[in-house]
Amino acid sequence: MNYLGVGVSPGNVPVYHGTDSTGVNRKVRRAELMLRLVICVLALVSVFLVATDSQVQEIFTIQKKAKFTDMKALVFLVVVNAVAAAYSLMQVLRCGLSVITGSVILSKPLAWFILSGDQFIAYMMLAALGAALQSGIFAKFSEPELQWMKVCDMYGKFCNRSGEGIACSVIAWLIMVIVTGISSFSLFRLYGGNKRTKTCAGW
Repeated sequence: MNYLGVGVSPGNVPVYHGTDSTGVNRKVRRAELMLRLVICVLALVSVFLVATDSQVQEIFTIQKKAKFTDMKALVFLVVVNAVAAAYSLMQVLRCGLSVITGSVILSKPLAWFILSGDQFIAYMMLAALGAALQSGIFAKFSEPELQWMKVCDMYGKFCNRSGEGIACSVIAWLIMVIVTGISSFSLFRLYGGNKRTKTCAGW
């Protein structure tokens, strides 16, 4: 027996089976929109800081210019962040449309596609960060066994600016992990909805 989503137990104690999820859905959509927007901005900032980073140093009357293309790990980081920014911008447009129209994801294939895309970007950002951080550590502390010198002692400005770009990318990756969790919630909620519908229909 069910009156407006309220079931009556044998002891005449009201039992609520239905919950208003509209407010929760709205908050989740807005949170996802803001987080994806922040990822897009941070990824673009990281690309700008690293891609425009350069420093000219004079060594024995010979001028040597350090730029991000000298380190393949930084090139990889720039490419991945550019892809992440473009992907996040596309998702921001989707989320913005969802917030404006008040619609939610009802298609399981679409939800799977979004989750897979989020995971792919998150893993690629992690790989790029791992490579960039390793190169940065070698540049900062050297590797005597391999005869790698402390590059940052000569190109301090270059290393500091690259470090700022890497830091922005780290924050963007952490937020991307949170967004992936939201995508997982949106996907598996579709599978749980059928069970709740069948349970409520039985009252």
